[in-house]
Amino acid sequence: MLAKQQIAAQLTHMAKVQISDITRAVKGSEKAVALNEITDLARRLNLLADAIATKPPAAAVVNPSVEVTLEPA
Repeated sequence: MLAKQQIAAQLTHMAKVQISDITRAVKGSEKAVALNEITDLARRLNLLADAIATKPPAAAVVNPSVEVTLEPA
């Protein structure tokens, strides 16, 4: 099981990176990019929730109409 400090660090990292990317996309009027970033953030949060619950990670459900580009964390 993950320690509270590890969870907090992971959430902080995800928030800083993903929200920065979402904000940049919105300011640049790039709706598709912003939606991809939101979808990626939701996937990452679900994986973290699975890790916290000590369950094996479920396959991420992605809207097939939204293209998602994954970048290394």
